[in-house]
Amino acid sequence: MAAKIISGNKIAKQLRKDLKAEVEQLKEEHGVTPGLTVVLVGEDPASKIYVRNKHRACERVGMVSNVVRLPEDSSHEKVMETVQELNDNPDVHGILVQLPTPDQIDDEEIINTIDPAKDVDGFHPVNMGKLLAGQPELVPCTPTGVMYMLDTLDIDLSGKEAVIVGRSNIVGKPQALLLMYRHCTITICHSRTQDLAGHLSRADIIVAATGVPKMITAEMVKPGAVVMDVGINRLDDGTLVGDVDFEAVKEVASAITPVPGGVGPMTIAMLLQNTVRAARKSVSG
Repeated sequence: MAAKIISGNKIAKQLRKDLKAEVEQLKEEHGVTPGLTVVLVGEDPASKIYVRNKHRACERVGMVSNVVRLPEDSSHEKVMETVQELNDNPDVHGILVQLPTPDQIDDEEIINTIDPAKDVDGFHPVNMGKLLAGQPELVPCTPTGVMYMLDTLDIDLSGKEAVIVGRSNIVGKPQALLLMYRHCTITICHSRTQDLAGHLSRADIIVAATGVPKMITAEMVKPGAVVMDVGINRLDDGTLVGDVDFEAVKEVASAITPVPGGVGPMTIAMLLQNTVRAARKSVSG
């Protein structure tokens, strides 16, 4: 029996509807319109597409969306100065520096400069520390989106074996914590892992976030597993694929996310949710 296809497009559409109502409520009750500002350094084509998609999503829910575009050769100090100005602007509730930035920019220092209360990517050490301590506020968008999608399946996560392939600060580590807080038993696999297939064969839930096209095959997946494919890779012919061999694995899994149209739309929806949350906190204290 083929897997259920978990449509991120469909789930994100409903979430945007809910967020639009919350944005209207903030406007009516507090005179505040949630505002997201993206800092884009350079002309990276993929980054420009991501920024455009975020801008459109903001418009759909009635949020203010601005983009600060800086030249490719902008100095690290210039980007720092730009972020500090946004920190000081009360109309900006969310700040996002589009990664990757050019080589002369220290991404880590830039992220650390963002006001944690406006860090809607959830990457600042303060927000990561709160997540680790079990006091989450602004949580990284992609793993939050994965959890939101899992909840639509109406399955009990407690006690499930969850394997995360990838250990980045953006996905792997926060994903592990979020699943652990839902009482899953967690295994994190990475480039040094021995016997990846053995770990995956025991997994009730797989989250793939490696950036390696079609790395996870049907033979690695336990029948009936839920497979969340975070990867997005462009092949030489221009085709977009995930880290999972979708066509083969969907015949083994009970549920699976497609690429594109799976986790990607949810990442943007969670960015909007974090911005609305930040705006609400700015008026409620």
